[in-house]
Amino acid sequence: MQYTFFDIPILRNLLQVFCIITLKIIGWRREGQLPDVPKFVLVAAPHTSNWDFPIGMAVMLAFKMNLHWLGKNSLFRWPFGIFLKWLGGIPVNRAKSGDVVAQIVQSFKEKTRLIMVVAPEGTRKKVAHWKTGFYYIAKGANVPIALGFLDYVRKVGGFGPTFMPSGNIEHDMQKIRDFYDSITGKCPDRSSPATISPTSL
Repeated sequence: MQYTFFDIPILRNLLQVFCIITLKIIGWRREGQLPDVPKFVLVAAPHTSNWDFPIGMAVMLAFKMNLHWLGKNSLFRWPFGIFLKWLGGIPVNRAKSGDVVAQIVQSFKEKTRLIMVVAPEGTRKKVAHWKTGFYYIAKGANVPIALGFLDYVRKVGGFGPTFMPSGNIEHDMQKIRDFYDSITGKCPDRSSPATISPTSL
């Protein structure tokens, strides 16, 4: 994992204060508790708008999280790529998703603390199924999955349930679906149900 601003305590503290103030100004508030575990995969959903990134980052930084997140490699073009990596971003080649899962699992095994944020929808557009990489990263690394959210109706962002993947992905996805059914994204018509493709089983 690359060096990020999270590794600089004074910057992390200043940004936390800035994000808390910014969220209050725009009318958003935090909900839930940062999971009390050193390593976990954080699901970021629903993902329906470009606004999800700045608001989501503000919420996460307000919790003082030291995090990394996955993004499509086209986002990391020069000159913005340097800044996005400094914010914890990791470019992903979607054509090699299996390799990415293995690399992230290895990173979890090598580190004593790691929070990896993944948006399973993979795009702002409506899709038929979620990508399952987040699940297999957590299962392979033996770390819990935390459900992060942005609810634009209530203007609340934060954490829902945290659980260990059981290995029965259909059962676990039902728990995830039950939680996100009550969460409304900025563009509800683009929201994708938390379902998986039969070919993922």
